[in-house]
Amino acid sequence: MLTKVSERKIHVIRWIIVIGWLLLILSLFYDPITENWTNPNNFFSPLRDSLPCVLVQGQCLPEKPYPIGARVFWGMVIPSAIAILLVFGHETWRRICPLYFLSQIPRALGLKPLLNIEKNRWLVKNHFYLQFTLLFIGLNSRILFINSARLVLGIFLLSVILSAITMVFLYGGRSWCHYVCPFGIVQIVFTGPKGLLGSNASSAVPGSITQSMCRTVDQKTGQEISACIGCKSACFDIDAEKAYWEDLRTPGRKLVQYGYLGLVISYFVYYRLYAGNFDYYFSGAWTHEENQLATLWKPGFYLFEQAINIPKIVAVPLTFLVGVTITYWICRKLEKLFTTYFKKKQPQISYQQVLHRFFSLCTFLAFNCFFIYGGRPEIIRLPMIGQLLFNAVVVFVSAFWLVSAWNHSQEKYNKDSLAHSFRRQIEKFPVDVSSLINQRSLNDLTSDELFLLASALPKFRDTERWQIYKHILEDGLVKNNFTSENSFQYLSEIRFHLDLNQEAHYSILSQIAEENPELLYKTQYKIKSSHTNKLSSENSDKSSEADEPTVIRRKRY
Repeated sequence: MLTKVSERKIHVIRWIIVIGWLLLILSLFYDPITENWTNPNNFFSPLRDSLPCVLVQGQCLPEKPYPIGARVFWGMVIPSAIAILLVFGHETWRRICPLYFLSQIPRALGLKPLLNIEKNRWLVKNHFYLQFTLLFIGLNSRILFINSARLVLGIFLLSVILSAITMVFLYGGRSWCHYVCPFGIVQIVFTGPKGLLGSNASSAVPGSITQSMCRTVDQKTGQEISACIGCKSACFDIDAEKAYWEDLRTPGRKLVQYGYLGLVISYFVYYRLYAGNFDYYFSGAWTHEENQLATLWKPGFYLFEQAINIPKIVAVPLTFLVGVTITYWICRKLEKLFTTYFKKKQPQISYQQVLHRFFSLCTFLAFNCFFIYGGRPEIIRLPMIGQLLFNAVVVFVSAFWLVSAWNHSQEKYNKDSLAHSFRRQIEKFPVDVSSLINQRSLNDLTSDELFLLASALPKFRDTERWQIYKHILEDGLVKNNFTSENSFQYLSEIRFHLDLNQEAHYSILSQIAEENPELLYKTQYKIKSSHTNKLSSENSDKSSEADEPTVIRRKRY
């Protein structure tokens, strides 16, 4: 949704968010102000606590006025980020994320990456496993060490910032976001092929800046230019839907989807298993519990009004491990039943399409499970009508997203990408097609209608059909929609409608190889481009208006 907002304006927004986040972190170390806001006797404060007793394992939890830093972070910031992902898409969050902003400090200082991320093959291949493991550890740490221990939370957040800066210092680009950040897989789960209000990168002109693509402002022209260094193939920030379909085949993708649902359920269920009731969670007492670290070796379960003598430090990871394992097992079984059902009902449907639909259902469940509990300590402070309205909005938004995502498919994405390219090519030729499309605009035609139109254009000479096909082929190679090796199969339908055969395809491909060899021989040219840009970057002026000046500019093919 923020794709078209200029980098200058986003720069200001990022600064505001980062300053607010740093002030929040500072308040975790020293906050003499907000403690009075939570005093039960302060009737003018909407943040005051009024519950007389919160039972934890059969005993009233001792409470007193407290600073609100941890409560704001866990109860407001995190739920807001989740909502932004599903509604506005990853592109909005990735452009305003304060951690991304701070991670780019090495680039802003003109420091070149020390290592090439593509050479770290283990990380590139297995980053989903790493990110899920870090998220698993993080949620365990929240309950055990961080939730209400403000000093520990402050140190934890500063450590995360330092880790992100270090990762970008080593590998550059958005290497932290793509390969390490635990919240990165949460973005993948809740965005799916497209956020509810997300933009469509497949319709963009090749070479243009799309979605949350890394960008900067050229000092001389004042125009936005790409700052992409090619740190990830099928980049989530350039074209989220393309990355989504390719990532379905990446190791660990099912663990991310099913395991995340298990983590959400396990996280909230544990509060009931620990305290013996849900009031402990809904009250928000866990955000300011005194001496959280002192509970590590006390009973971690309280069932049937009896404390189970399993230390909390063991009970928490045990709950998560069992919850994720059971959820993953159930989801795999349901996935097989789901696949069998759709294969019988629609024999032509691909496994990838069925898997996408099942993933979408899991996202729908995860979103609703999260907001049954996530942010609830603040929501229950609203009047009942406000709570009911909030619940209705959550269900409506998630249902609308599910309906929108349901019919997405890789085949449709590929066809739409070709259609946008084909539409641009038709507009270049002086052929009046208005009578063939009943005075409609080319922009109103679906991809199927556009391809049928190709067959109904008798005025196109052989040379024009060749030129149209050549430009479509070039566009696809530039945007990495396909490679020279699989382009023949990828473009079979458009080739059929343009009445071109196999020989024509390879003749045009040979012509492109002579004119633009870098489109076909990417590896060699990436090496050459990297070397050239390292030399040029040493002599280039730094961009003044951008918060992340380009250090290495390598053309992305």
